[in-house]
Amino acid sequence: MFAKILIANRGEIACRVICTARKMGVRTVAVYSDADAKALHVKMADEAVSIGSSPVGESYLRGDKIVAAALATGAEAIHPGYGFLSENPDFVDLVVAAGLTFIGPSAASIRAMGLKDAAKRLMEKAGVPVVPGYHGEAQEIVLLASKAREIGYPVLIKARAGGGGKGMRRVEHPEHFSEALSGARREAKAAFGDDRVLVEKYVDKPRHIEVQVFGDNFGNAVHLYERDCSAQRRHQKVIEEAPAPGMTPALRKAMTEAAVKAAKAISYSGAGTIEFIVDASQGLKADRFWFMEMNTRLQVEHPVTEMVTGTDLVEWQLRVAAGEKLPKTQSEITLSGHAFEARIYAEDAAKGFLPATGTLHHLAFPDNAPEGASMRIETGVRAGDAISPFYDPMIAKLVVHAKDRQAALDALGTALSQTEIAGSTVNTAFLAALAADADFSAGDVDTGLIGRHQEALTAVALPRSEIVAAAALAAAGAGALPPSNDPWSSLAGYAHFHSVARRTRLRHGEDDILARVSVRPDGRFEVALDAPYDSVNSHDLRAALRLARWPGHVTVFEGAVGYSFLVPDPLARTDEAAAASGSLRAPMPGLVKLVRAAKGERVIKGQPLLILEAMKMEHTIAASHDGVIAEIATEGAQVTDGTVLVRFVEEAA
Repeated sequence: MFAKILIANRGEIACRVICTARKMGVRTVAVYSDADAKALHVKMADEAVSIGSSPVGESYLRGDKIVAAALATGAEAIHPGYGFLSENPDFVDLVVAAGLTFIGPSAASIRAMGLKDAAKRLMEKAGVPVVPGYHGEAQEIVLLASKAREIGYPVLIKARAGGGGKGMRRVEHPEHFSEALSGARREAKAAFGDDRVLVEKYVDKPRHIEVQVFGDNFGNAVHLYERDCSAQRRHQKVIEEAPAPGMTPALRKAMTEAAVKAAKAISYSGAGTIEFIVDASQGLKADRFWFMEMNTRLQVEHPVTEMVTGTDLVEWQLRVAAGEKLPKTQSEITLSGHAFEARIYAEDAAKGFLPATGTLHHLAFPDNAPEGASMRIETGVRAGDAISPFYDPMIAKLVVHAKDRQAALDALGTALSQTEIAGSTVNTAFLAALAADADFSAGDVDTGLIGRHQEALTAVALPRSEIVAAAALAAAGAGALPPSNDPWSSLAGYAHFHSVARRTRLRHGEDDILARVSVRPDGRFEVALDAPYDSVNSHDLRAALRLARWPGHVTVFEGAVGYSFLVPDPLARTDEAAAASGSLRAPMPGLVKLVRAAKGERVIKGQPLLILEAMKMEHTIAASHDGVIAEIATEGAQVTDGTVLVRFVEEAA
């Protein structure tokens, strides 16, 4: 076995590989870009090497820098993870030429499956069923249009070098073919540098079912059963499960045999996935599935296979790459129970799944698995980490396993409802809605399910009055946040004749909300809200709403939904007088918690400069005008009311 390996990746997959390597006694080397200098995978590894600036083209896609890092640290092998260079045969050649081991298939195997058209021709020769279509080299529009007519509409135009839905167009009628082809070619050229396409029959009710295969360097190949990845948005997977719902013994036998045949056809070694498209319009039948493509790497969704087969696929990868035979024979690999994986992303589902950024000011996953289930949280981030615009915005993979599909689905819903994330827009509410969808719950899923139900799945109801009241109480500083998360029962003080209401403003989306918080004679709070909300007494909040306070905001969690409220800070002095004085002063005594700018830095009006902690809350001090910083307070400094926090360079007259 290797003594030390380098992981040519980042985020959750790098952390995942490190966990198995540590269990096996293998030391690890992480690589990182400037944006990832303090990332979790860097902290977890035994060693870490900087490989460049934040853009992937200057760091994680620089195979030369990665190989140099491996040689410099004495690593014997490189694990590519998924994405980045994991399916780049030129990188494999570079690794091998340096005398290192690539933990994955050979460059020849990757090349054989790297182009969809060539791979399908190879599979046809191997006797693996392939979707009816044109997979040839000729690319003249007249020929492609003629082939589309022969295949029969609707057809699917697909980039031969692509994936992730890029360079893909569905065409319903012949008159739309030319325009669709032009669009697919432009997109394919931009994404993959290759505008060649193939044309295939469009399957009316497609299921995306894939088979996990594994080979070694002794000619052995096995399958670890199937996964269903049909729940997709924009051709990208959202929730995966194993085994596939509705799978019949006949189809499983035919599909797994075809997958192993495909792996053996290219003398495959390591972890791989054979992806099939299945026509589910008349149920799952053994003669209605076709090879789509092969992923010559570990898949994002590999944990569901591990859960139902009791295997560690990363351990298998390391053992096979180190020259060992497969740890198990086909007869020793069995199925047990059902597993789901939900991909938690920083994205706005209601806005077409637009990727989001932000700092994860609050990040909390369930402490324990739901009753009757087991659970894994696969993540590469911690509370306080930022979601960078440079990389995929995945926050975590939530994986559950139980005795059957319904029990596993219930566990998934429970775990999502107990997940709390604040600081960025996330998709937990969408995932919970999908898990509860009637068709998905029944296993009646195909790749068009999310598209058909998207409006309902992404709709989030307006916050209830109790949720707004909880946010107002937190914003008003009514009680601390003890471990019980129940600030609503604490006393707020004494008023001799009557309570004086404290006015608090909140903003939720486009709505400005005025709340008036006062203390009742019994010591509880009353929150008066303007229409359309109702006034709320604090004892009405005993349903244990969970909340998180973060700079300038309060997020209240109800189930899998996080309602975030902006809290305008009345104490931040950014008025004209402050601007004229050329300095910013502390509005109250407090602790300088975080400094976000430096001496000599040019800043713009409204830019956050530092965070002042006072009254158990954090207040953002922002630039009152454009300018250059002459002096700024240091982190950890205790300041009094009126202390100068920031002084600007005086502008020349």
